[in-house]
Amino acid sequence: MREVVLFFLIVVAGTAGELCVSRAMKGIGEVHDFRPKSILSFVLQSLRLPWMWLGIALMSLGFFSLLAILSFQEVSFVVPVSALSYAAGAFGAKAFLGERINRNRWVGIAVVCIGVTIVWWSRK
Repeated sequence: MREVVLFFLIVVAGTAGELCVSRAMKGIGEVHDFRPKSILSFVLQSLRLPWMWLGIALMSLGFFSLLAILSFQEVSFVVPVSALSYAAGAFGAKAFLGERINRNRWVGIAVVCIGVTIVWWSRK
């Protein structure tokens, strides 16, 4: 049961964090000037956004869940199963960010999910 909870946190919290950071960055806009002063200004501007902090917190939760599960599961099992975050990311991007996802991407996501299922069945 604990591995299911940890995988859930890895996939859901990690992906939700990435979506929040993406939303924050889209609010700021593209980086066009790569001089140190401009980069510093961009970073400071991003740190003023609540979406950025929420994203960092959620990604941290996903990361520490990954560390926890790696303490008792094999990497060759954990990494493939955590690939479900690709599917969660696509669904989240469509629902939360309004992104359009073409058929080829959905097919690729389905292939990943099939692979995750095969790996899950192989667990000890």
